Amino acid sequence: MTVGPVAHGGWCVARHEGRVVFVRHALPGERVIADVTEETTRFLRADAVEILEASPDRVVPPCPYAGAGRCGGCDWQHATMEAQRRLKAQVVAEQLSRLAGIEREIMVEEVPGAKDGLGWRTRVQFAATPDGQLGFRRHRSHDIEVVDACLIAHPEVEAVGVEDHLWPGAAGVEVIASSGGDRAVVVAPRGRRSVTVPDLEASASILLDQGKGRTVPRRGSGVLHEQAGDREYRVAGSGFWQVHPGAAETLLDAVLAYAAPEPGEWALDLYCGVGLFAAGLAEGVGPEGAVFGLESEAAAVRDARANLRDLPQARVERGRVEEALDRFQIERADIVVVDPPRSGLGREVVSRIASLEAPRIVYVSCDPATLARDLAWLRELGYALSDLRAFDAFPMTHHVECVVLLVKE
Repeated sequence: MTVGPVAHGGWCVARHEGRVVFVRHALPGERVIADVTEETTRFLRADAVEILEASPDRVVPPCPYAGAGRCGGCDWQHATMEAQRRLKAQVVAEQLSRLAGIEREIMVEEVPGAKDGLGWRTRVQFAATPDGQLGFRRHRSHDIEVVDACLIAHPEVEAVGVEDHLWPGAAGVEVIASSGGDRAVVVAPRGRRSVTVPDLEASASILLDQGKGRTVPRRGSGVLHEQAGDREYRVAGSGFWQVHPGAAETLLDAVLAYAAPEPGEWALDLYCGVGLFAAGLAEGVGPEGAVFGLESEAAAVRDARANLRDLPQARVERGRVEEALDRFQIERADIVVVDPPRSGLGREVVSRIASLEAPRIVYVSCDPATLARDLAWLRELGYALSDLRAFDAFPMTHHVECVVLLVKE
């Protein structure tokens, strides 16, 4: 088949005998032989297994585990970095057009700190086989591709050398290397089994994953220190922090440029995590202003309060946005910053945020489809897209980070 345009999720779209085929490991314009991996009543999924006519954007994947039926962690190792960013830009533009009726030319910007798209991922989650070997799940599969190294992992992650050992009793092992120089290994046991931690090649805290984001230190403090701008942030265990070493500061700068906080203003930071954006907003609004952060994870709330201790104008509370804005009687704001999970805001939260009538909303999104859906709803409620920046915070994968400025019409 001849491969058509890129689609969201690391696929390209083709047609075979009138049916839509979503093809991985291909590039637009290529002619390929593809193996069907899944069939539904509406479409097929397939892997390109032989390239008959190659795109000029095609390169040999640097990782030996990339390719059809192999590791599912990367989507675009077979494309140049310039082509990867171009494909991601096309996906963002297509989602905005199709789901929100917004026609906009998109450019995906490189994030500093990832040479050739490799060595950037500072938090890597390995899956373990029943006999304790580590690897990554194959695409749309529970099968594990055992690896001896991950090329997109940060050198400080690889320095720990977890892939060189067996982890009997483990379901998964996460390795974290913070920008502050800390390392941690988070071990998820298989059922109620105990896990024997091997001697590692580099020092690291050892934490036990208890599920639902809870971790317990077994060796070391389990607290990591991250740097963004001139501030340090503590992040407990496997709490959320951007995995690209340059992403936190890049996104913070973009958010603050759009939010443009002024002294005395009242800002909301929803889904605030450990307080990255809240800190920048609090510095902008000054002592005469106020920042109110909401976060549902208890550990992140504790970290945020510690990180914002020197900024008394900033307050962080625990709660889900769906109910907490009402519980804390939040009726207005000058600025609203939202950084929701991949599932986006949803109609209920969109309506509640719009009711605040903030002149500026800054939306940080890691999924262009849910972003476009929410932008369509916000437009119905009087908010127009003023500006958008997209960042390649996840090289070699289909993921892209967007920062959007919406203004009250």
